[in-house]
Amino acid sequence: MLELWGVGDVALAVPFLREAAQRTEVTLLAKPHAEPILKFFVPEVRHVSLDAPWTAFTGKYRLHRWPWRTIRRTLSRLRQSRFDYGLSARSDPRDHLVLSLARIDRKLGYPRAGSGWLLNQSLVPSGAHRADYWTGLAQALGWKIDPPAPRPRKGRRIALHPGAGNTVREWPLGRFAQLAENLTSDGWEVRWMDPKSRDLAQLIQSLDECDRFIGNDSGPGHLAALLGLPTFTIFGPQLPERFAPRHPQASWIEGAACAYKPCYDRCRYKEPGCLTAHSAAVVWRAITSWLNGKPA
Repeated sequence: MLELWGVGDVALAVPFLREAAQRTEVTLLAKPHAEPILKFFVPEVRHVSLDAPWTAFTGKYRLHRWPWRTIRRTLSRLRQSRFDYGLSARSDPRDHLVLSLARIDRKLGYPRAGSGWLLNQSLVPSGAHRADYWTGLAQALGWKIDPPAPRPRKGRRIALHPGAGNTVREWPLGRFAQLAENLTSDGWEVRWMDPKSRDLAQLIQSLDECDRFIGNDSGPGHLAALLGLPTFTIFGPQLPERFAPRHPQASWIEGAACAYKPCYDRCRYKEPGCLTAHSAAVVWRAITSWLNGKPA
């Protein structure tokens, strides 16, 4: 299976990986950051690491800078494994080309731009959310993914993560500080998550010690949901119906209107007004409703 993108994308694949690992031997081709996620949530899944250059935010098609030797070695390793099935939950022709070059017998995925000829079975997504693409793959294989039952979280410890994979999804840090003051005044113990840390194993452990999560549209929110934490997400250029954490008590505030939404980590303006338009007072009102058990 392929999931060559961000931390949140790997997290959304975990329910499918859990189901697959109960039925067969599973290998996930993913970036290095998948290793601690798999180790914690689904350790029986084997990880083959590839930092695919076409997933970079900038300069992704400077082909002379691509790690061609690493790519060749990875493809050779995949061929030697002689996989029966190859799956991609992303409508990305580059994924489909990797599956084809790996010489996998049966390839399932979501075609785009004519990539269906690289697949044995082309699928149509059953919903807009990224997780729905994994659900569609499970249905094609005759499987059913049961959503994980949230663990009771009745304490008063709340995680604040002010970071994101790209600055256009980062709400101003000073406004997070105002939220922290309000939460502390309301009797919550605030745990700040370091946005500069790349230690995902430590992040998962720290999140698991908390009872709620507040953060940007980013991977840590999806990890928190996997751990059973109710989440509140501050959205900007992306759409909640595509990327909201999967948890029955997930809530969010949607980014302000913009003619160019949804954006994919690039903004036409000096700053992402869809995100910075959210004042601390407006976000706090939405968070208060969420803490009191009202839906998004």
